[in-house]
Amino acid sequence: MSMPDPARSPDPLDAVAVEAERLQAELDESRPPHAGPLSQMAAALAGLGAGIFGAAGSYALGLGSLTQPGPGLWPFAISVVIVVLSATLVAAGRRLEDAERFSKASLLTLVALVTLVLLAALLPVIGFEIPSLLLMFVWLRWLGKESWLSSIVISVCTVAAFYVLFVLLLQVPLPRLI
Repeated sequence: MSMPDPARSPDPLDAVAVEAERLQAELDESRPPHAGPLSQMAAALAGLGAGIFGAAGSYALGLGSLTQPGPGLWPFAISVVIVVLSATLVAAGRRLEDAERFSKASLLTLVALVTLVLLAALLPVIGFEIPSLLLMFVWLRWLGKESWLSSIVISVCTVAAFYVLFVLLLQVPLPRLI
């Protein structure tokens, strides 16, 4: 019985390594150019400002105690995490190269932000059903590039599930039409 020649048999790990290198090269080609240290610093400072604003706002709501948490406790905790991570990014941001330049694709983030602000503005006026339905639809159809049918079906089913869960089962006092 003869042993197989190791020089002739392909090593599956070599094939995996070659495929990983090919995928990495493809990813590097499709990646937008780096934005530079100034953009990295601006993003870090924006996050720091948002975290400080959130911490101040949630503190004003009242933190309560650990045994009887107030309405601002969890938003305050999240805001503190945002502040710490943003401060770390401010300290290390000049050496990092992972920020991307703004492009047409960056406008999708702006669309998402505007729709969230509209949701917050419309929620107390007309309830959560219509704004939530519109938010889900816009995010699925235009941000997620889903088909019209799946955007409609998923939006309606999601808002209906939220209604059943939060309004009927948990009896959360959300502003609503129905």
